[in-house]
Amino acid sequence: MLLMQFSAQQSGEVPPIGTWRPEELRAHIEFMQETNRKLIADGEFVDAQGLAGPETARIVRSHAGGAPLVTEGPFAETKEFLAGYWIVDCESDGRALELAAHVSAAPGPGGRPLNMPIEVRQVMSAPPVDGDHPDGES
Repeated sequence: MLLMQFSAQQSGEVPPIGTWRPEELRAHIEFMQETNRKLIADGEFVDAQGLAGPETARIVRSHAGGAPLVTEGPFAETKEFLAGYWIVDCESDGRALELAAHVSAAPGPGGRPLNMPIEVRQVMSAPPVDGDHPDGES
């Protein structure tokens, strides 16, 4: 899974996406769409989604014997938030890192690469059963 993080540190360098010129936003979206088309063509695409801004987020906690507690979030002290993700099926960890570096370079204002941090993390699979190895080999 490739997790696109937006950091508060970066926000000083990159204006909010709502302030980008239309052609800058189009170039950014076209880059993402082209990335998805290439992943599909290479057989590596599983899913990808952009997420609404953190101002739309809600934090939900169960509450014993009552209605769940719902608060707005993330909170002001949050330094990073998840902007979107890709789930890819790669042959190797190296390939996942290569894809992460590619999407990190998505164009931003003025066409400059955003160099957005991309977290690479394996999606958990079921635990081994009857002596199976975690990588699926028996």
